[in-house]
Amino acid sequence: MAHSGKTFYTGLFRHTLDDKNRLTIPSLWRSAHEESDTFLATPHPDGYVAVLPPAEVEKLYEKVAQKALTDRDAQDAFARFFAQTLSFSFDKQGRFGLAAELLTHAGIQKDAVLVGSLTKFAIWAPDRWQKLETRTSGEHLGDLMRRIGI
Repeated sequence: MAHSGKTFYTGLFRHTLDDKNRLTIPSLWRSAHEESDTFLATPHPDGYVAVLPPAEVEKLYEKVAQKALTDRDAQDAFARFFAQTLSFSFDKQGRFGLAAELLTHAGIQKDAVLVGSLTKFAIWAPDRWQKLETRTSGEHLGDLMRRIGI
């Protein structure tokens, strides 16, 4: 969904991988993008796949470009991060393929839950998403929102 030149990744969508391990990006999320736009999918330490859309990819690109080649810590972190990261674009139907390593990391076998977080989105295994929903239900969500200032 586009507004003021920004795409908002909101909502929850349940999809099934096809036999080529492809998922479909919800039409609301891809409407502001061209098929050639670059997204990044990377394993998140909390057990899901984090997806950075083009605007977030550009921000990350600028941060990486500012680091000196001689900054060993930065280069080590970049090497590890990008070795696990998949660069992709979607086809005319909005499908993109996920690497087996990403699916394994997230515990995704056939079904997936795509969850928006405004500036990016995540791909969860249904059982892991259910645990997060339980952990953040009711008053827990209110407490979390107060703690992070929203």
